[in-house]
Amino acid sequence: MTVAVYIIVMAGVTYLIRMLPFTFFRKKIKSRFFRSFLYYIPYAVLSAMTIPAIFYTTHNIYTAVAGTAVAIILAFLEMPLIVVALAATGSAFLIGLFL
Repeated sequence: MTVAVYIIVMAGVTYLIRMLPFTFFRKKIKSRFFRSFLYYIPYAVLSAMTIPAIFYTTHNIYTAVAGTAVAIILAFLEMPLIVVALAATGSAFLIGLFL
């Protein structure tokens, strides 16, 4: 019974988050500042959730820095996401083996 309530509440919250912008913003947003602000929100949220996880999951700053550095370099070189993820994970693993 409680699982069903959790699912219903979660569905309602998810629906409200997706429905509210359509309710309040019926016309195209013309403000250049507000449009650029909304454009960068997903990147900021993703970074805020990912960066702490990178440095706290390995429990070793050296492996975290090595994996992050490899990921940044490969992303800057416009490698595919799977290559970036595997190389960053592999480099963190290798550094962890030698420490």
